[in-house]
Amino acid sequence: MALVQHQKILQIVGYQNSGKTTLIEQLITQALTEGLRVGTIKHHGHGGIPMVESSKDSIRHEQAGACVTAVEGNGTLRMTIRQNEWQLANILEIYASFPVDTILIEGYKNEHYPKVVLLRTAQDQALLHKVSNIICILYWPTYVHDITLDVPVFSIHEKTQYMEFLLKEMRAK
Repeated sequence: MALVQHQKILQIVGYQNSGKTTLIEQLITQALTEGLRVGTIKHHGHGGIPMVESSKDSIRHEQAGACVTAVEGNGTLRMTIRQNEWQLANILEIYASFPVDTILIEGYKNEHYPKVVLLRTAQDQALLHKVSNIICILYWPTYVHDITLDVPVFSIHEKTQYMEFLLKEMRAK
């Protein structure tokens, strides 16, 4: 299945409560000021079919200004389209028909798109060995461990610096 290459794809990954949704809201808001149209896809990683009340993160994406949002879990894509199973590639094919410049993906740690990794605790270090294609790391003050990867590393409090870096990535073709 061929993906449309004109849409920039950026994944935001991290464990629960690491700030993924907040970062996506910030990226959407800033992208809008630069005239970029953003779509989002969230993986409902807590099991089961995402119900409307459990789709609060995708609602936050929409409220931040995303022009199309979806949440996927247990074979249900809450847009809503139902089939036995959803692969991220299938969802991206649907998004290819929407006029968006960038697709921000929350979750789907095992996919190989460019990733921003959020680290909150020392235990989160394991995530760096489980994911591929890391373009930068954002860490919280509660994360007390060395990062030895050859990618930009930002404190979560260095918002100006990491937003500049990520928006440059979002604008890149």
